[in-house]
Amino acid sequence: MIPLISKKKKKKKSVKDSSDLRSAIEEIQPEKVKFGLRLSQSKPIYETFKSIRNSPSWESLTDARKRIVEDKIKEAVLDGVALEDEKREKFNEIQQELEKLSQKFSENVLDATKRFEKLIVDKKEVEGLPATALGLAAQTAVSKGHENATPENGPWIITLDAPSYMAVMLHARNRSLREEVFRAYISRASSGELDNTDIITQILKLRLQKAKLLGYNNYAEVSMATKMATVERVEELLEKLRVASWDHHVKDIEEMKAFAKESGAPEANDIDHWDVNFWSERLREAKYDINEEELRPYFALPKVLDGLFTLANKLFGVSIEAADGLAPVWNPDVRFYCVKDSSGQQIAYFYFDPYSRPAEKRGGAWMDEVFARSRVLAPPGAPVRLPIAHMVCNQMPPVGDKPSLMTFREVETVFHEFGHALQHMLTKQDEGLVAGIRGIEWDAVELPSQFMENWCYHKETLLGLAKHYETGEPLPEEIYSKLLAAKTFRAGSLSLRQIRFASVDLELHTTFDPSGDLSIFDVDRKVAERTYILPPFPEDRFLCSFSHIFAGGYSAGYYSYKWAEVLSADAFSAFEDAGLEDDKAIKETGHRFRETILALGGGKSPLEVFVAFRGREPSPEPLLRHNGLLPMPASA
Repeated sequence: MIPLISKKKKKKKSVKDSSDLRSAIEEIQPEKVKFGLRLSQSKPIYETFKSIRNSPSWESLTDARKRIVEDKIKEAVLDGVALEDEKREKFNEIQQELEKLSQKFSENVLDATKRFEKLIVDKKEVEGLPATALGLAAQTAVSKGHENATPENGPWIITLDAPSYMAVMLHARNRSLREEVFRAYISRASSGELDNTDIITQILKLRLQKAKLLGYNNYAEVSMATKMATVERVEELLEKLRVASWDHHVKDIEEMKAFAKESGAPEANDIDHWDVNFWSERLREAKYDINEEELRPYFALPKVLDGLFTLANKLFGVSIEAADGLAPVWNPDVRFYCVKDSSGQQIAYFYFDPYSRPAEKRGGAWMDEVFARSRVLAPPGAPVRLPIAHMVCNQMPPVGDKPSLMTFREVETVFHEFGHALQHMLTKQDEGLVAGIRGIEWDAVELPSQFMENWCYHKETLLGLAKHYETGEPLPEEIYSKLLAAKTFRAGSLSLRQIRFASVDLELHTTFDPSGDLSIFDVDRKVAERTYILPPFPEDRFLCSFSHIFAGGYSAGYYSYKWAEVLSADAFSAFEDAGLEDDKAIKETGHRFRETILALGGGKSPLEVFVAFRGREPSPEPLLRHNGLLPMPASA
């Protein structure tokens, strides 16, 4: 994920939140928005860009400069430059209020997440939780004043932070604990003084008003104005993927229920939402003989990074070296790295902040820029300013003398965020406004990140990084084979989960009337009915913590994950066509990927860039094939 966060204070707030920082941001926010509007609505700047486009020298400009001019004109119009008098004043009021509401939404989610703590003293209540989760829960208890807490004997504190929450949902045998934690998670920021319900309604009303002022029918049309897709094409893609996923999802749930029944589970005839992940995980373990928690010792963070950096060298000819101490960091766990090309020349840098810190750091994982590559902003004597990125994750921190031991999913997350960072750092675009991740249509920006996830299933790559942290023993090949076989496990269900998020986002920003009789939760329930075979959970309030669309860059754009998945799967299929075991072919294809997808930034349209790499327009077939979602045989 790449967040739309532009100011350093706001970036810092995501990783080191505090009341003082909140107060400072709240104080400066109106002035910041005011200045941003003044700049974006500057008639002289707008007219200058228009004059460049209409000048005789237009055709002599590079593609990158033409894109910058066209984008700046479009941005200015969407930022209200063409509005006059009362309309512009109203537009600016809306922008100010949206910034404030978005900030408040984010704070409420963080505070609600922090507020829940489940203290457990009875060992029976934590049965099934793996040693890593118990270690984290005991470590959390120590930090909360239970200084004698141990992983073996407790007490333990369960939180809603991702590593703790997912451990409970996947592994806790105590069904009532799963239910309690699930209900708390799904209802975050939906009651009391932290309730985001009215904030969402206000945001949707203001976005609709903004769209109308700009001459659009709805906010989704405003969002799509700067993307590859249109509302109609997105709806078409989501429905195509929904239909392709549905039968597989139904089969997933039926298999899971049958397995729970065979296992003698009392809840087998009454499976509820807090049972699905638990029993699906038990089925996966039985079906493929894989226990993700037992694999953690093979995925120690230092070894995972070594393997990732080795892959980057093989594919793209770059080397990555630790550069700790070269730049200040915001937490002792943050690392700093230097990226060099094949000649040893420094070309980029990046920070990596890997561990969960629920007291001050928001959940999820993301990459963002510190500096973009730029010729204009080059330091004295240098041809360009080098790009600097930061990657942020929320995995389990080291416990005692053990390194951070990762689940396979967390390995995929690190690869994902590194894909974003690579596009930012390996750009060869010198025009700062379209360098790296800048100027790329939002629904194409996930291409390199999702592309990199595919390499987690590449045999040489995975076996190269999966070494037992104590013995150095490599991951057994039979386990790799099982991981590969399990790749499409629950693919239909997981696909529909993303389609649900994308669909509810789209409906809230197209057909939903925030002043009408239906509530936002009515819309979500309607979408849930066609994307999930279990009846919608009545108290589901996940929208109140859906930061992607109410406090991030994905409003009327969450579909971008699926849109970019089509692109990334097709891009990876180029390496499959070349031969994944052919090192020479892999390097040649990797070089072509670097020179197009990673190098061109926003200097050309994403479709042009993709065609330059792939030789044709993208097809959804590789995605359906990779996910095992091609039409099922009649006998299935």
